[in-house]
Amino acid sequence: MEDIEQGLRKTFRVNVTESMVNEFAKLTGDYAPLHMDEEYARKTDFKHRICHGMLIGSFFSRLIGMHLPGKNGLLLSYSGNHLLPCLLNQEIVVEGVVVGKSNATRIITIKATVKDGFGKLLVDGIVKVLMMK
Repeated sequence: MEDIEQGLRKTFRVNVTESMVNEFAKLTGDYAPLHMDEEYARKTDFKHRICHGMLIGSFFSRLIGMHLPGKNGLLLSYSGNHLLPCLLNQEIVVEGVVVGKSNATRIITIKATVKDGFGKLLVDGIVKVLMMK
């Protein structure tokens, strides 16, 4: 807990592949045609298949468990706004910044974002994390 300071920032990149989308569909049972059917997706405003929003949001779990704070963090809550879709085979940048810390409750608050490779904001969220002893 003492190593966590307001402003601490961690970032990682992921290439979201078609295989990831297919595996996510298998895990969740969400086979909506916008995610799975290129012909259907071409007829939508997006013109291409898009990733499941929760697949993109799930990278906040990696952020917490592996980067910020890492092994001692337990995700308590997540709220996020999905602003733009993520296309298949698109690189994303996941970032977390500590914006609050309570030593009394051992809870840290992280502003978490996902941007595309061009810097456009896809997901904007807040994550609350319990720092385990």
